[in-house]
Amino acid sequence: MPKRYFRVPALPRGDPLVDRSPPEVHTSRRRLRACHECDWLVALPPLRPGEKADCPRCGHTLVTRHFRPAQRSMALALSALLALAMAVTLPFVSFSIGGIGNRIELSQTATTLVGFHQPIVAIAVILTIIVLPAVYLLGVIWLQLGLLRNDPLPASRSIARSLAHLHPWMMADVFIIGALVSLIKIAGMAQIELGMAFWAFCAFALLLLLTTQSIDSDWMWFSLAGEPRAPAGARTGETAAAQGLAGCATCGLVNRLEPGRHSHCRRCGERLHARLPHSLQRTWALLIAAAVMYIPANVYPIMTTTSLGHSSPSTIIGGVVELIQMGSWPVAVVIFVASVIVPVGKVVALGWLCLVVKRSHELNAATRTRLYRITEFIGRWSMVDVFVVAILVALIRAGSLMSITPGPAALAFGAVVVITMLSAMTFDPRLIWDTPLPRESRPAPGSTRQGSPG
Repeated sequence: MPKRYFRVPALPRGDPLVDRSPPEVHTSRRRLRACHECDWLVALPPLRPGEKADCPRCGHTLVTRHFRPAQRSMALALSALLALAMAVTLPFVSFSIGGIGNRIELSQTATTLVGFHQPIVAIAVILTIIVLPAVYLLGVIWLQLGLLRNDPLPASRSIARSLAHLHPWMMADVFIIGALVSLIKIAGMAQIELGMAFWAFCAFALLLLLTTQSIDSDWMWFSLAGEPRAPAGARTGETAAAQGLAGCATCGLVNRLEPGRHSHCRRCGERLHARLPHSLQRTWALLIAAAVMYIPANVYPIMTTTSLGHSSPSTIIGGVVELIQMGSWPVAVVIFVASVIVPVGKVVALGWLCLVVKRSHELNAATRTRLYRITEFIGRWSMVDVFVVAILVALIRAGSLMSITPGPAALAFGAVVVITMLSAMTFDPRLIWDTPLPRESRPAPGSTRQGSPG
């Protein structure tokens, strides 16, 4: 059987579409969207800057319109990239104790781990705080520069597809919390001095957050490739899958699925699925793997502290207890929530959703969807403990007087964070809304429900 090649439409030419007027002004056709969380098919209303369109069924935000999105994203991305350059090149933080001290740069929080035979943790740290954010910002600048010139630059569509996939793995804001926690832990034992890079990285984390929030994906894709006509016969107020349709998770365009074939989005080329294949099976497999890895993450020490020649290994729970004994209750609460409550709660919540997904009804479908959103949002914050270890290992290097080395639990706990994040991504929340039981048709206790009409 000959191999089929998918071709995306050519990029538009002519009058610039970006930043002049919303997409609704350029076409009189209905612009349809299928909600990514409940699959409800809706028509987008005309939006002005500062307005957003939410799904009427589950409340998920479909589109957020910004004022001058290209200029806004370009300015924020350039500022964030400049702040990152300062954070990487200038001194980050230093400490001194008994006349002995050490000063580190931001990149040393990762490179030092390699010397302690933790290359995987080092790669995870450098990727999440420097490399991936830099790639994301360069991609935003590349895209917006082409749109402002009314001549999209090469590979613009591929870069635009990549932005959404990079977003969950950028953790500059989580690293800031980890830095504050680590500095509070050693503030009573040594003298700490914050370098210019620390404040530059704080500014970078804020600017990166503002950059991600400034991306108007709907407007960007319309400016890149226009809006192909909606599939004939599409009916709003129903699910897309029931009509043989699917909304693209990357650009939002509603496409008709080809039975028995691999379907791709007509606008961006992303692979389409009515539902994520084997969603529940993959989620269960990842949750089991996370539960298994969580055992060594708590049994083995996450770091070992050497003070005056005496070594003291510390587990995650042990570190929380030490913080409480030091009187640092707020920091202890942060570590306990991020390292214990969040991972365990995420595994339990996703496992429960997998169990009850086929027993939904209209009343609890919305509640379960909100639980999924919370679970997906909080997963990345568990990386706080890994970042604390990375910072302390790089900074506290004063020989037998005082030093910190990473323990085997650092890799295990980092694996738990990554695996739980993947499990949330593989779970398809649209399954919660598939054929929900109306409240009036719920079977009474002890009764047998008859087959529902098709």
